[in-house]
Amino acid sequence: MARTRLYRGGQLEAEDFPVDDISEHLKDPDAVVWLDLTEPSDADYERVQEEFGLHALAIEDASSPHERPKLSHYAAHVFFNAYAIDFEPGDGGLGVHEVSAFVTDRALITAHAADFDIDAVVERWDATSELAGNGVAYLAHGLLDVVVDGQFDAVQQLDEELEKLEDRLFEETPQAIRQVQQRSFQLRKSLGRLRKVVLPMRELVNGLMRSRQQLVNDDMMPYFHDLYDHVLRVTEFTENLRDFTATILESNLAVQGNRQNTVMKKVTSWAAIIAVPTAVTGYYGQNLPFPGYEKHYGFLTSAVLIVILSVGLYVTFKRKDWL
Repeated sequence: MARTRLYRGGQLEAEDFPVDDISEHLKDPDAVVWLDLTEPSDADYERVQEEFGLHALAIEDASSPHERPKLSHYAAHVFFNAYAIDFEPGDGGLGVHEVSAFVTDRALITAHAADFDIDAVVERWDATSELAGNGVAYLAHGLLDVVVDGQFDAVQQLDEELEKLEDRLFEETPQAIRQVQQRSFQLRKSLGRLRKVVLPMRELVNGLMRSRQQLVNDDMMPYFHDLYDHVLRVTEFTENLRDFTATILESNLAVQGNRQNTVMKKVTSWAAIIAVPTAVTGYYGQNLPFPGYEKHYGFLTSAVLIVILSVGLYVTFKRKDWL
């Protein structure tokens, strides 16, 4: 499915017109065109390659799934690949949505799967229509702004989930312990995926601002600097969360070690208490004569010793917080 838009003189003039009309519109030097391809086929790529003179390597990158975020410069255009992110609080996973874009001096061609929300990009363009006079830089900025904002929201949500996880570290129930372990590894995995798509965005935005084609004019440069600042914030936030996740895992291991030590102290203390009656009854169970042998007071003596020594050990261990 294809969507189109035509801007002329900074104003939105036409929308959803036939793709075949793009060449005619571009004859006007004041015209800027956006072409969007959802789930494009090989025939669609061949068509836009012929129409806009796109490089074969850029077409190959756009048609290959799971390409890393990057920016490539060609003689007639610039190509970049980026990922929009959705965080799923329920299972702690990430929704990763790839979008590719070809940027010429007067056209923006986007290609993506159906799961990418292109309507959010259109809404961003409409909300900043006063910048439309800056041509294709305005379109590229709106696209990247939506992508980076989504990444920032995902990082914030991930931070909130990690803080919730930190609050549960000292819960003692077996179910809570298992949930903390599972959740920590889920969030760590999501953070690893997030870093892979966030970190290259610095080079992408920076390279677009300094492209040989000079796509970003002086009026749009402050907006791209602001976009680059957001990218740096997301990057720094992500790196901080990486350290935070490592701290949580280390704390979890330390808490587990402390729990194990506490359990061992209790088990050892109870074993010592139980050893007292075992030792006393073992002594009085000898097949040799001993004080109180076959006498009633011998039984009473052993019973009193068991009670006194066991209670004494229990009180001692309780005071030492071993029980």
